[in-house]
Amino acid sequence: MPQSSAKQVDSSDTTHRELGHGLLEEEMGPSSATAHLYRGEIHRMKFWRERLDRTTNWAVLIISAILTWAFSRPGVPHYVLLIGAAALSVFLTIEARRYRGYDMWRSRVRKLQENVFAYGLDPSTGLPDPQWRESLSEDYRNPKIKISMREAIAHRLRRIYLPLFSIVLAAWVVRITAFSSAAWPESAAIGVISGEIIVGLVVVLYLGSVVSAVRSREWRARGELRSEDLRR
Repeated sequence: MPQSSAKQVDSSDTTHRELGHGLLEEEMGPSSATAHLYRGEIHRMKFWRERLDRTTNWAVLIISAILTWAFSRPGVPHYVLLIGAAALSVFLTIEARRYRGYDMWRSRVRKLQENVFAYGLDPSTGLPDPQWRESLSEDYRNPKIKISMREAIAHRLRRIYLPLFSIVLAAWVVRITAFSSAAWPESAAIGVISGEIIVGLVVVLYLGSVVSAVRSREWRARGELRSEDLRR
């Protein structure tokens, strides 16, 4: 290899090795590249946040329409409310999947906030994570979803869907008791399925949602505001 070509290769290798070096210095703020990177991650996080909000808005709108229809006249069957609960479950699944994508971008934003901006604003509070550059670099090379589907469902149940399920369940109980001429639990029957079976299934599914939402677990989502965090 000619000497000039070898020098060009060595210079290129040195540049790549030092790429990013000096982005975090005590005497200087984040570089322009870091600022643009942070702005881009904020934009992506905002886009996924809006997708979550659209799913929630559709779920609330449909449940409001179903509740209005269910109590509009006596002849409306009570299982319309159970259909609404099933629709909520579909929206919950969709929103949990979107939440996992949203968490990918939010985790990058939090990593930059914790290790660049927080340290740059007040270096006396402690040193940043010594491995944050490597972990962020690996995340850019090989993006991966960081939370499980179960955790995502638990998050959305706590924030939005458990109260919605509770409202639908309360409306269903009122519909099969106060607004039904048949005795309870026969008033909960659907076709040939007895009311006892329907009531048992509804109770089991609702209790399963409550347990999934409130049981203690190791949360992997970064920056999520939970009730125990707010009390600190």
